[in-house]
Amino acid sequence: MALVDPSGHILAANRALGTLLGTDHTALLGARADAATGMDGDDRIRAPYRAVLRGRLDRMRCTRPLKHPDGHTLWVQITVERAEAAGPAPDAGRPTADGRPRALLTVTDLSRHRRLRERLRHLRTHDPVTRLPNRTLFLERLTEALAASPTGRVGMCFLDLDGFRAVNDTFGHRDGDQLLGAVAQRLVRCASQSPPGGQLVARLGGDEFAVLVEASAGTEQLTSLAGAVTAALRLPCTVAGRQLPISASIGVVERACADTTATALMQAADTALHWAKADGKARWTLYDPERDARRLTRRELSSTLRPAVERGEFRLEYQPIVGLADGLPQGAEALVRWQHPRLGRLSPDRFIGLAEENGAIVPLGRWVLAEACRQARRWQREHAGTPLYVSVNLAVRQVWDSDLVADVAGVLGETGLAPALLQLELTESAVMGSAGRPLQALQDLSDMGVRIALDDFGTGYSNLAYLCRLPVRALKLDGTFVRGFRDARELGPADETLVSALVELAHKLGLTVTAECVEGRDQADRLRRIGCDAGQGWHWARPMPGERITELLG
Repeated sequence: MALVDPSGHILAANRALGTLLGTDHTALLGARADAATGMDGDDRIRAPYRAVLRGRLDRMRCTRPLKHPDGHTLWVQITVERAEAAGPAPDAGRPTADGRPRALLTVTDLSRHRRLRERLRHLRTHDPVTRLPNRTLFLERLTEALAASPTGRVGMCFLDLDGFRAVNDTFGHRDGDQLLGAVAQRLVRCASQSPPGGQLVARLGGDEFAVLVEASAGTEQLTSLAGAVTAALRLPCTVAGRQLPISASIGVVERACADTTATALMQAADTALHWAKADGKARWTLYDPERDARRLTRRELSSTLRPAVERGEFRLEYQPIVGLADGLPQGAEALVRWQHPRLGRLSPDRFIGLAEENGAIVPLGRWVLAEACRQARRWQREHAGTPLYVSVNLAVRQVWDSDLVADVAGVLGETGLAPALLQLELTESAVMGSAGRPLQALQDLSDMGVRIALDDFGTGYSNLAYLCRLPVRALKLDGTFVRGFRDARELGPADETLVSALVELAHKLGLTVTAECVEGRDQADRLRRIGCDAGQGWHWARPMPGERITELLG
């Protein structure tokens, strides 16, 4: 502490101030207080300091570095206040010769406190295993980069180690931590060798790391860095005398700062990382807005499938199945469409896979079955002399997750449709290898009189031994088999030989054969000569509403 006169000179100082400033306290008498404490070089402090000395301000306070004579730097808090405002102090009550009050100078050493605070901040913002910045510091730096990137662009490589959990489970957490440390070193080395851009390597948690490029030069810089990291992490790491294989999947994103936020950038990087995992791991994937839009649409469709069934948003169209011998319609395949209120008319490839994943295929399949049977019954009533069967596709989950036999029996009873006028189509993957409940369900349906057809035959397992066990009455040849029949110049000798063999085999097993995707007269003629029983495709008709089928029958 020191007493200061109105001109800023030290009138008295205690020993502690002398020790703090590295001199004898008596040597401070008469010295300028602002020069002794380094305040004279700081323009921000000068005005409030003078205001206190002149009695216009009661107190001012600042924190600043102070150079010690031996060379080290102290951080101090300096307080200057009017002497009477400070309370009792030696000679504080005695006025100066001109009647203006003295000021009391207090200098507090904050160095130890500041070092402790910095240490606590380091612990709060760094990972103890790898010594890298953690998620907290990473997000701070990302936010700063978005606000003040020199290039106006930022980029990020967000990576996840492939199979790290197996290392922890097999060798223990100690070896796992050593592996994380080795990965951190490789990441830092890759970042340091890439073009300058303010790279920050961080461990975000678990086996997730990120490399932030605060001043990105463009997508090429990020993809080059991702390639270098991928290559570096493909090399095994030696941990406790063992060579542990390691790899990483990386999501890459690069954007203009003005077009994004920290949250949006992290979400995009996480999405790209999941794509890299799904694409086979040990690779990097660049974020693609169009792919993400499709993903979001897919998620939206998945979540609204069941309510859409309840709201009646689905429609059925029918494609005729025509006898090749006489050209007359034998049946029609029911094809479901989704009339989405926002996205418009959606074909089955947009939603059937989703319905199978989330189980909505079961209620949707029940609706399709019931609606198709009602339509077939209308055809039967209106054209009794032309029995037309309806063919309905079944998904694997419908066979496993529902009481299929009861569902079919209930619909047939409700609609009054003869079982022989219903054909159920299943893919090879749904029935090949079937045993137990699925096989019994198919047998029960066949015993009921329902036709069972094997769809897309020849593209799946094609295990002919199962054809003898399954109650199948028809095979539907996949379109790939008849594609070469379009033009004589395209027809290879193997094409016709293969299709002929399949048709002959089916007939010897007592099965009929329907060729799909017939698009022209040449195809139809050749299939008829081979002995194929029926055809389906644009050569005869595209899918149409049930009322149009009624017109055709008329």
